[in-house]
Amino acid sequence: MAGTEMRALVQGGVLLTSAALEAGWVPRTLTRRLRGEGWVRLHAGAWGKPGRRPDLPIRLRAVQLLKPALVVSHRSAAALWRIETLTPARGAHTLHFTDPGLAIRREGTGVRVHRMPLAASEIAVRWGLRVTHMNRTVADLLRAAGPRDDALVAVESALTRRMVGHVRRAPLTTAAALAAELDAPLLGASRGRGLVKLVDPGAGSPAETIARLRLHDAGLRPESQVELRAPDGRRRFLDFLFRAEGLAVEIEGYAYHGSREAHRRDIDRFNQALQCPEVRLLLRYTAADVFLRPGRMVDEIRAVLT
Repeated sequence: MAGTEMRALVQGGVLLTSAALEAGWVPRTLTRRLRGEGWVRLHAGAWGKPGRRPDLPIRLRAVQLLKPALVVSHRSAAALWRIETLTPARGAHTLHFTDPGLAIRREGTGVRVHRMPLAASEIAVRWGLRVTHMNRTVADLLRAAGPRDDALVAVESALTRRMVGHVRRAPLTTAAALAAELDAPLLGASRGRGLVKLVDPGAGSPAETIARLRLHDAGLRPESQVELRAPDGRRRFLDFLFRAEGLAVEIEGYAYHGSREAHRRDIDRFNQALQCPEVRLLLRYTAADVFLRPGRMVDEIRAVLT
């Protein structure tokens, strides 16, 4: 059987071993041919076409073709919806699925199966994959017994306009829709409703979310996403403001704002903010400060306040 005939068995870039065997291939010959032609093993029983990078969608497709009952969910679904998480899901990571039939417990190394009910209205099609609806996806992250910070980064990303993966997208959901989703009597619902109280729907980036959470954990409660008027009458927005002390805090860094030009605009915005009568001092921190040196950031802010 020629290689071109084997390629005819491919579904969405994935060849299932079972399909090749049904077409007449002998197991030992099939494996030797696949390796010789440069096919990529995606999962036990599934191979990716030669020359194609095994990105997240194709890895998810391989598992879903093997187990059609599974629905892409949690962190994996967030990546498909362009919802940011602290740990980007497009590289090598555990693939997350939900089994609405509550029958499948494990599906091999690198795959986690959540056994939870799913209504038909909570399933959408994205990139040709069956995936949890965006509201269900974010609610699942809030309900799951995972890191608080990761869940809140995802929620605030979904609620706001963002540039994700070089694609600018509109807000994906609303606070009201998310609250309604969390009313479902599912495991972790109480935790999810508690975390929602920490959400700031105006946060502009993961770095801003984490900065606010670090301040909150330290007992500091600035106003966030504050609108001020500069002397020239133009509106200026600050990430954080301790109004009584006149201290503004801004999170900046062109790596998180899209381009060097956006970074230049941020610098201009900072200078304009210092002209607002409510601001007597401005502290600026990069995303690296927030993620790698949060303790120093908190200490400096506290020192200024006291």
